[in-house]
Amino acid sequence: MVLRIGLIGCGGIANAHMQVLSNMKDVQLAAFCDIVEDKAREFNSKYAKGNGTVYTDFTRMLEREELDAVYVCLPPFAHSNEVEIAAENGVHVFIEKPIALDMVKARSMVDAARRHGVKTQVGFQLRFGAAVEHFRKMVDQGEAGPVGLFLAKYYCNSLHSPWWRDKSKSGGQVVEQIIHLYDLSRFMAGEPRSVYCKMDNLFHRDVEGYTVEDVSVCVLRFKHGGLGAISATNFAIPNKWLHELNIVSRNMTVLFTDANNAVFTPTNKPWEEQITIASRKNLTEAVNLDFLTSIERDGQTRNPIEEGARSLNLVLSARRSAEENREITVEDL
Repeated sequence: MVLRIGLIGCGGIANAHMQVLSNMKDVQLAAFCDIVEDKAREFNSKYAKGNGTVYTDFTRMLEREELDAVYVCLPPFAHSNEVEIAAENGVHVFIEKPIALDMVKARSMVDAARRHGVKTQVGFQLRFGAAVEHFRKMVDQGEAGPVGLFLAKYYCNSLHSPWWRDKSKSGGQVVEQIIHLYDLSRFMAGEPRSVYCKMDNLFHRDVEGYTVEDVSVCVLRFKHGGLGAISATNFAIPNKWLHELNIVSRNMTVLFTDANNAVFTPTNKPWEEQITIASRKNLTEAVNLDFLTSIERDGQTRNPIEEGARSLNLVLSARRSAEENREITVEDL
């Protein structure tokens, strides 16, 4: 079975997905769409050897092409009704995070996917890390016990794209970037009950057009009673992206250097040895394989669009907490 794939948004993150897909034998990159036609033509040449069709109108592409799936790789401010139209045409959807900038739009996407029965996948690739998967398996099997403490940090130092620096277009660092760690908190520690967040722009006030936060700290209370804290900055080591996790559960303490690598120390049986997970797993490949396999086998994806909506709701709650200077209850969706 060869899956015909279309792409909406021929920018930076799209390159990562197309590099993976172009090397898969059962995938045909059939159509490329971008409002800048030259970008779509460049992608067509680079990843489909010029054999795909180029569009500047995604609606026309979805109506004309017989596609099995479409990849929506747009900046958050650029989302309109790509998911809804794809769903109406029976096209499965891979969408990058955050799926929207507000919950009204997010709910519209979720409703459309459910109504038309299409598969969806959100680009939360950290869920596929070898060490993350190992811990989640221990949780599911009852070996880890309830999580009492979830600590995460994300350090970078880059001006990023002009749209990223504009809070009205990106939503801010927490919404656009640190959402990966907020999503992991849900995936690994459980659903949050409330958040209390502080954020500020301390280091880029003299940079024209820079309106997003560059430091943030958020405390989470999970429904089962555990606590979490997520800190982030965009003023650490220039052009280095670092994320780390520490988790303390009833039976286990885990120190993650990243999603693929961690040291697990059992604390309920002191005579047991540490477990080290060390992997170089390609997480972009993994999240794509999960999506395509779900289509081929009529299964479920790990990150359906409902998960994208829940994690968006969490980071929007964190931002609201900082804006209103108070603890915010995270509403159930």
